[in-house]
Amino acid sequence: MKHHMVSGGGGIQLHVAETGNSSGRPIVFIHGFSQCWLTWIRQMHSALADSYRLVAIDMRGHGLSDKPREGYADSQLWADDLRAVIQALDLDQSVLCGWSYGPLMILDYLRHYGEDSIAAVNIIGGVTKLGSDDAASVLTDEFLNLIPGFFSVDAEESVRSLDSLLGLCFAKALSPEERYLMLGYNVSVPPYVRQALFSRSFDNDDLLPRLRKPVLITHGTDDAVVKPAVIDRQMGRMNSAKIRMLATGHACFWDDAPAYNRCLQEFVEDL
Repeated sequence: MKHHMVSGGGGIQLHVAETGNSSGRPIVFIHGFSQCWLTWIRQMHSALADSYRLVAIDMRGHGLSDKPREGYADSQLWADDLRAVIQALDLDQSVLCGWSYGPLMILDYLRHYGEDSIAAVNIIGGVTKLGSDDAASVLTDEFLNLIPGFFSVDAEESVRSLDSLLGLCFAKALSPEERYLMLGYNVSVPPYVRQALFSRSFDNDDLLPRLRKPVLITHGTDDAVVKPAVIDRQMGRMNSAKIRMLATGHACFWDDAPAYNRCLQEFVEDL
């Protein structure tokens, strides 16, 4: 496993992990809210690494990336972060995979820099808008009820909410080792970052119909965070997206990693 530090939007340092076939097509993984690159360990340590160059980013404010007080509301900065990683690591014609909050960063990039430098997009249990009743309507009540705790500076309340989030994300019980590792990198994201991420208000209704590169939507049938209805209410604006429903929870790439990895490999092979 290689680790890089890349100068992103506004000069912040972004941590990026890399493994796999250095000559293969790049696949770039972008984690969700309050997570880190380790989210993708069941992809990074899979047979995908035999054929593809696998890259996982710690978003600004997360993991080993810088955690500035400001800079989370600006779509341009998010776009600049992803562009910086693509350019610094020479990831031309990559497949961009975003989980949950991650697709928002991908869409920020596509809005500002277009599709020419990428090959395709995979949206995994994701959303395309924030900050409106319409955006909230595809999030489950169980998830929405946890949000005040995400913002709390009280350690007990914050940890309790983040631990409950893990319970919602995974349909299959985590081992104690997995749960405490994940809780650790969730807690490492400061409350001001978590609040800033949910303070954004925007949609991509104008952008989605203009996308021309292939899009794969993978979603769990038992997703307890983002309702499957998101596919019709938000993703339906994309003209030719492929949809694969997996018998999993919110984290289909973890709950049934072999099935997700096969879906992704088939999608990439067809490009």
